[in-house]
Amino acid sequence: MLDAIEKKVNQRTPESLSTKVVRGGLWVFSLRIINHGFRFVRIIILARLLVPEDFGLLGIAMLSISALEIFSQTGFQTALIQKKDNIESYLDTAWTVSAIRGTVLFMILFLSAPTIAYFFNSSEAVLVIRIIAISTLLSGFTNIGIVFFRKEMEFNKQFFYEFSATVVDLTVAITLAFILRNVWALVWGGLAANLTRLCMSYVLHAYRPRVTFRKEKFKELFGFGKWVLGSSILVFLVTQGDDIFVGKLLGVTALGLYQVAYTLGNLPATEITYVIGQVTFPAYSKLQDDPVKLREAYLRILQLTAFLSFPLAAAIIVLAPQFIDIFLGRKWLPAAPLIQVLALAGVTRSIAATAGSLFYALGKTKIDTKLQVIRLAVLAGTIYPLTIKFKLLGVPIAVFASILISNIGFNLMALKLTKCSTIRFLKIISIPLINGVFTALIILLLKTIMGRGLFALIVLLTSGAVIYLGVAYLSDKFFDYRMGSITLELLTSLKSS
Repeated sequence: MLDAIEKKVNQRTPESLSTKVVRGGLWVFSLRIINHGFRFVRIIILARLLVPEDFGLLGIAMLSISALEIFSQTGFQTALIQKKDNIESYLDTAWTVSAIRGTVLFMILFLSAPTIAYFFNSSEAVLVIRIIAISTLLSGFTNIGIVFFRKEMEFNKQFFYEFSATVVDLTVAITLAFILRNVWALVWGGLAANLTRLCMSYVLHAYRPRVTFRKEKFKELFGFGKWVLGSSILVFLVTQGDDIFVGKLLGVTALGLYQVAYTLGNLPATEITYVIGQVTFPAYSKLQDDPVKLREAYLRILQLTAFLSFPLAAAIIVLAPQFIDIFLGRKWLPAAPLIQVLALAGVTRSIAATAGSLFYALGKTKIDTKLQVIRLAVLAGTIYPLTIKFKLLGVPIAVFASILISNIGFNLMALKLTKCSTIRFLKIISIPLINGVFTALIILLLKTIMGRGLFALIVLLTSGAVIYLGVAYLSDKFFDYRMGSITLELLTSLKSS
């Protein structure tokens, strides 16, 4: 009798988890699509109203905040999500540490603003940094209960939490941009968004944190979190080090160009990576004791990621100049080659992201930290000589090289942990890569016929989507890629949810 019950439970669990993953993925993906649809509109409107220097000033302030936040990262939220047992006894300690940390960061930023501005040779940045520093204070007091949104895969609540802040940011920033026509539109928009997140964290979750510090709980959380801290510091250096380098060596205007290029070039891959991280980390954590199911889950996510990432990167590489000319204006055309190289970096990073979530779910955070060291070493060793040779274009080339080399390590370790064959992995990656290259060549050919303009851009994007899906269908039929069956399975899981 007990055996029969256990069998039924085991049969239901994968289906329930699959349904949660699909439903959660839909919410996260919907959030990112809507968020970045708004962000896309925001960039287009603000790029028309403001100049690259305004974006550069904001970039200096955000770099300062990111540096302090990363170097004081506790990793507690990640540790709470990874834990399999009840976490309520840890929450008050985690919130108390967060509140203290936010207060200290605000004070450091406020006092060090003149020094930071001097480093970047921009006296205008002092007040910008001090006002934006308030965001660290607001973030520190955010309700720790929102960790349950990800832990229990309640991404519908995460959706409303993030979406409310996006709407406020968009409304405030664009309204003030028409009135002020300067960097303060960006500053007040971001600050209003963080205030909204603080308020919504208490509206959407009933937990009410109290000031409490339990030393044993702190030690246990930090035992896991210290590796998250190490990895986060390295991730900051490899993802923001290029911004610091550009701002210091090439100036505020170059930094504005580079940051907009980075946002647009990485946008599709960043969204895919974010969705993967949000959904797969808690899902992998629930499967950490079942190696076979974990491997199959990893490979399916990898296949879906490759299927989506390669055609998006191809479209960006081919159509970047046309897009900038139509939507941002000619003053932003120098960003086009930067966007094209960063699109290659983005698609490579999206493949590595499938492995990163796996390491964290298995508690193998050391692996991620060590691989980020390799990525940082390559970036540090190549960014200066490439910038001297290729000017601003040398920076994204160095970024791409660092991601490409570290990605090899991510994939090899993922194959080792999941005991997956190299041939199966290469098949999953190579087919959408070939299909994406083929689609890009066709779009490039059509581009010479269609010319420029918004109508031509729409026709090229539509044609590219149709061609890619057609080639993907042939891959399913002749190479047994099974993307169609995976899609049907996902739709079935979604329907059952």
